[in-house]
Amino acid sequence: MAAEPQPKALTRKPLLLNKVEGSQEVVNMAAIVPKEDGVISVSEDRTVRVWLKRDSGQYWPSIYHAMPSPCSCMSFNPETRRLSIGLDNGTISEFILAEDYNKMTLVKSYQAHQSRVMMILFVLEMEWVLSTGQDKHFTWHCSESGQRLGGYRTSAGACGLQFDVETRHVFVGDHSGQVTILKLEQESCSLVTTFKGHTGGVTALCWDPIQRVLFSGSSDHSIIMWDIGGRKGTAIELQGHNDKVQSLSYAHHTRQLISCGADGGIVVWNMDVERQETPEWLDSDSCQKCDQPFFWNFKQMWDSKKIGLRQHHCRKCGKAVCGKCSSKRSSIPLMGFEFEVRVCDSCHESITDEERAPTATFHDSKHNIVHVHFDATRGWLLTSGTDKVIKLWDMTPVVS
Repeated sequence: MAAEPQPKALTRKPLLLNKVEGSQEVVNMAAIVPKEDGVISVSEDRTVRVWLKRDSGQYWPSIYHAMPSPCSCMSFNPETRRLSIGLDNGTISEFILAEDYNKMTLVKSYQAHQSRVMMILFVLEMEWVLSTGQDKHFTWHCSESGQRLGGYRTSAGACGLQFDVETRHVFVGDHSGQVTILKLEQESCSLVTTFKGHTGGVTALCWDPIQRVLFSGSSDHSIIMWDIGGRKGTAIELQGHNDKVQSLSYAHHTRQLISCGADGGIVVWNMDVERQETPEWLDSDSCQKCDQPFFWNFKQMWDSKKIGLRQHHCRKCGKAVCGKCSSKRSSIPLMGFEFEVRVCDSCHESITDEERAPTATFHDSKHNIVHVHFDATRGWLLTSGTDKVIKLWDMTPVVS
């Protein structure tokens, strides 16, 4: 089997600013503290840590707090300094951090799920805490009273979670590959729609409330951009990872999407270009270029006394073609194919050098990334990984 083609290296690489080491297990999530040289992290080793940069240039914990169960996720609101932490046992615990980030005070805990909490969002405007869990439930609670306001059962364990404040729509991505849109009221919710475009589970969601576009990352290595606000049903594929997409972040000011994966890749996508939908794959019993029968087309094989051929599809036009009529490969960045993919010979001739110009840049983080957090004000990207390490990057050469 031929090796997967690798993306081209960045011409301008992100600068590694610092490594934060000390966790005993996987760092499941971390966030940059706004206006501070600090990082908040939660880990499988049950610890919540606030790391502040010392005069030595290294980050050391100003807070080291042990939870009763492994910490699976977190949500930090810098305005209120409220830290919501999801645990493996289904509990969500809320803390308030001191102004100097040297103390955290427990406000409340509540049993949100029957098993591991997968994602949390704190919505200050509504005073809501939204969460998804491995128990196949989405729930939301009042952050003031701790009261459960409602819930919805998803088709599989849910991981991705995003919320639009303006319309009160919540987006839930689950392991079946489905995205569910719900409309939330104070104590009820209604199903708006569901859609599915991935062949693997949804692992990450990212919402752009300005363009009203939803990005979904998946274990099938792909990202799909769903045009929710345009009402045209447009879905654009982005192919730039060799392993599952773990986390997504969006830089609104530059219209760039940052995706990170289990392959260690950091990909910065330029979304300020006119992208094209990939075509539907057409069905045919014979090659739509040379009319040779495919191997299941027994009648045409018998009539023409020819051996059936294996079916392929051109990624540009979607036609069903044989190997001989699709012997060429090409990248098609405007369709999201930053790697070279199979195209029919006629499409290969029609693709210009300008159309092959990359619309994304690639960088190897040298660790299996679990989660990312982007601070647009400073252009810093934080990656946390299965290697128990947090890395802080200066992305201003790339996202500028």
